Amino acid sequence: MIKSRLYLGILFSGLLLLSCNPDKAREEMEEEEEIVIPDNSLTENEKAIGWMLLFDGEDPAGWRAFNGEEFPEGWTVEDGALKALGTGGDIGGDIVFAPMDFEEFEMEFTWKIAPEGNSGVFYHVVEDPKYKAPYETGPEYQVIDQLGFPQPLEDWQSLASDYGMYAGDIEGVVKPAGEWNTSRIVFTKDKASYWLNGKKTLEFEPYSEDWKERRNSGKWDDFPDYATTRRGLIALQDHGSEAWFKNIKIRPL
Repeated sequence: MIKSRLYLGILFSGLLLLSCNPDKAREEMEEEEEIVIPDNSLTENEKAIGWMLLFDGEDPAGWRAFNGEEFPEGWTVEDGALKALGTGGDIGGDIVFAPMDFEEFEMEFTWKIAPEGNSGVFYHVVEDPKYKAPYETGPEYQVIDQLGFPQPLEDWQSLASDYGMYAGDIEGVVKPAGEWNTSRIVFTKDKASYWLNGKKTLEFEPYSEDWKERRNSGKWDDFPDYATTRRGLIALQDHGSEAWFKNIKIRPL
């Protein structure tokens, strides 16, 4: 009887250890199996479901000045990123991806901004000599140094907002200037959402009554063609500060 009890005790202890070890073993296996995807590249699965790169990390082919013909001197390629040198301003510093336009899409990009910096990513941008900048026609995912910007920011001016339209909830995901962030835009005619560092910051219904009310509230009175075209180009902004963009990928929906 004593031997049986001893055996059962040893067996029970072993089972306890065994019940704990699988989690540790699983964690170790996951760490070992973690796949690091190189910057500016796509996995085979991403390719299969329609993702495409807008920048390969070396050649800015496809990108040119807004309303221009060449890749502008105010931008360069640095360490695998498209870099705005900060020579632009309210007008004249932005670039567009020219080969194709998009209507409904999912887009991801990695970015960082210089201290006190301000930039943005636009979509549905229309080029025409009558337009001086992408913001006259295209909605903007706001990119800004939220923690260090020298002027107070309204909620609709803040990071990961739909600039001038919808404020983003960025609590818990804001990083200091100079650190890399991952952003995402999903846009369909039924629903749009913006994301920052894994968190959904906002969601809205494009062209809904609420959207139209915001669109016509006065902010865009000087730009009557803002967001009236439902298809257009992707654009990156140089708003007078250094900004870096990489891992820019998109898939039509």
